[in-house]
Amino acid sequence: MTDDEIRNLLTAKRDELTDLLAQTLADGAPVELDQTQQGRLSRLDAMQQQAMAEETRRRRHREVQSIELALRRVDEGEYGFCITCGEAIEPERLSLNPATPFCIKDAR
Repeated sequence: MTDDEIRNLLTAKRDELTDLLAQTLADGAPVELDQTQQGRLSRLDAMQQQAMAEETRRRRHREVQSIELALRRVDEGEYGFCITCGEAIEPERLSLNPATPFCIKDAR
C-alpha cells in the first residue's frame, strides 16, 4: 500500500469513529432518578446502558487517538515499523489493525 492509500484508509476510519462518537453522546445523558417516572429496575437498566455507552465512547476515543498517531507516523515516514524495536510490522497485522504501532513480538 502507498502512503496515500494508508492515509486515506486511516482517515476514513477516524472519520467513521468520530461520527459514531457524536451519535452516542445522547446515550450518556444523566439517568432520571424520579421514581414517579420509572421503576427501580428501569433506572438500573438505564444506568447500565449509560455505563456501557461511556465505555464505548472511551474505547472509540482511544481508537481515534491511535489513528491520529498512525497518521503522524505516515507523515514522518515511520509507518509500518514497530515503535519499540524498529522492525517492520507484519503486513497481515497491519491489514487487521492499520493503526497498530507494534510488531507482534512487542505487542505481547
